[in-house]
Amino acid sequence: MKRLITRRDFTKAGVAAAFGMTALQSRRVLGAQQRVRLGVIGTGNRGQQVMEFFLQQPDCEIVAVCDVSKSAMEDANARLLASKAATYQDFRQVLDKPDIDAVLIATPDHWHALQTIMACRAGKDVYCEKPLSKTIHEGRKMVEVARATGRVVQVGTHRRSGLSYADAAQLVAAGRLGKITVARAYDTTNMSPRGIGKAEPTDPPSDLDWDMWLGPRPSRPFQATITPFKFRWWDLYATRFADNGVHFIDIMRWLTGDEAGPSLITALGGRFAIDDDRTVPDVMEGMFQFASDRLLVFGQYETSGHRALPRQAFAEFRGTEGALYASDTGYEVLPERGGRYQDDREARMDAITKEFPEGYAQHVRDHVRNFLDCIKTRETPRADVEIGHRSTSMALLANIALATQSTIHWDAERELITNNPDANHLLHYEYRSPWTLDG
Repeated sequence: MKRLITRRDFTKAGVAAAFGMTALQSRRVLGAQQRVRLGVIGTGNRGQQVMEFFLQQPDCEIVAVCDVSKSAMEDANARLLASKAATYQDFRQVLDKPDIDAVLIATPDHWHALQTIMACRAGKDVYCEKPLSKTIHEGRKMVEVARATGRVVQVGTHRRSGLSYADAAQLVAAGRLGKITVARAYDTTNMSPRGIGKAEPTDPPSDLDWDMWLGPRPSRPFQATITPFKFRWWDLYATRFADNGVHFIDIMRWLTGDEAGPSLITALGGRFAIDDDRTVPDVMEGMFQFASDRLLVFGQYETSGHRALPRQAFAEFRGTEGALYASDTGYEVLPERGGRYQDDREARMDAITKEFPEGYAQHVRDHVRNFLDCIKTRETPRADVEIGHRSTSMALLANIALATQSTIHWDAERELITNNPDANHLLHYEYRSPWTLDG
């Protein structure tokens, strides 16, 4: 595998020259009162959810919708009511439209890199749903192209716009919890016993362009347990640990300040209870150690739905002065007391409870708003492509650790595995022709 370009190697001017300046020259500069013309690529479940929040913004107009499923595309267009959009089944037709300023990409994970990179090169700003990429190499390439073309790329980790987490982040940054040594989060559900089910290969639905759905992945027959939606349980197209786990990992990284990357990664798990068509674990736990002397732990449990943390918390942060339990609608801090061999038995800080009742709706609304504002100001969005890449990389590294049954020593600057060089081939995969990241 070719050596990956690192941040140290990367210079914006050099890469811009290599990619050409077409996107920079074609960008339409928008005034504060002008409407952003948006194309939606991927109009299934998540695409339509996020599209609704864009529709709430008075300075955004959806002018194109695109999906490889004609029925999903038409359903999305029906939501636009009086102002119908142009419809396409090939995303490249959307990118070719000069009157589109930005795109929302809500396709399966294995498409995110190609579509984001091609959109940036076409002069479009991008709101890309999480996880940013299917591979670490893809993610770094997305950062490079976004920087070289000067595009705004917001990743759909919408909790970066959550008021409850922003307030908690300030409390942690002020040192109120003392030294945080462990942060934990868990995603739990009970899919036992049938999981995503089983299905035999069949002909695809007549309105689905199955070959385009597969894209850079190998050709294979259609299967009803792959799409719609269930691709998340197939490692060729996604993994549950990355697809949803990136939300939890991103919040833990943000609040602890570990924005660079872990140095050690390990993971355990497998298919322990569910008999279905999935190719990913039904139970998996990853552990990450940082140079800051801190552990981050994330568990993906799909065989038991009970919450793994108290107080319905989204994530837990265990500090020497207090423990923080953060959620979408608020947070609680429980004071620590001296333990074994310690003289102090009084609470080391006051208990804190804060509520932010809007939760999810506020997160996505403000995340979309932040993206639209940054299109006009050219400022860096809250969940910038580099942030999304770092959080996604952690989940992907845990997948590699599980696949190799090893503890990974990770060089976050060079983005290379140093203790098992052979594992570096898992940082990317060979695309099916004619798809390529090189343009």
